[in-house]
Amino acid sequence: MPEAAKPAPRRSWLRRLYDWTLHWADTPYGLPALALLSFAESSFFPVPPDVLLSALCFARPKRWFTYALVCSAASVIGGIFGWLIGMFLWEATSHFFFSHIPGFTEAVFSRVQDAYQENAFLAILTAAFTPIPYKVFTIASGVFQVGLGVLIGASALGRSGRFFLVAALIRQFGPRIRPFLERNFEWAALALGALGLLGFLLIKWL
Repeated sequence: MPEAAKPAPRRSWLRRLYDWTLHWADTPYGLPALALLSFAESSFFPVPPDVLLSALCFARPKRWFTYALVCSAASVIGGIFGWLIGMFLWEATSHFFFSHIPGFTEAVFSRVQDAYQENAFLAILTAAFTPIPYKVFTIASGVFQVGLGVLIGASALGRSGRFFLVAALIRQFGPRIRPFLERNFEWAALALGALGLLGFLLIKWL
């Protein structure tokens, strides 16, 4: 009697999310999805756009500049939306953010306020470029009445610096690093999670 075939190993939810993200690169909606995700992440959505940006750049490396440009522009516009929430809707929405959005705590807001009193431009620039939760800073900039021009200038520098760097690295080294990332995706995801946690901790020392 032939031996029963072994069932295929169950993929982790991280792997399924990675595969789902990659599929956008093969659809007409990859670029709009990147723009929407970048916009939302700057004000309320917890997932960073780097994953989709990377997937699109892996699939079509010659379009890396377009992807980085759209990602950066949408993220800055989303930051403006975050500023508007903080400026005009914070009293009505603060409970939602403090209760449901990672990174939003009264202690964090207090640290961000202190950072803005020191140097608001540098604080936003740092959050825009690093794993520090950028959305906290965009909304806080409205709450603490940081000038919109300061937010736009710092965000444009930080977000474009980050996303163009990611896209350029994939354009240059993508074929060599993609097999490694796909074989070790769970470890890479844990590393990204650790960087995100480090970003939250870095707020303390801004």
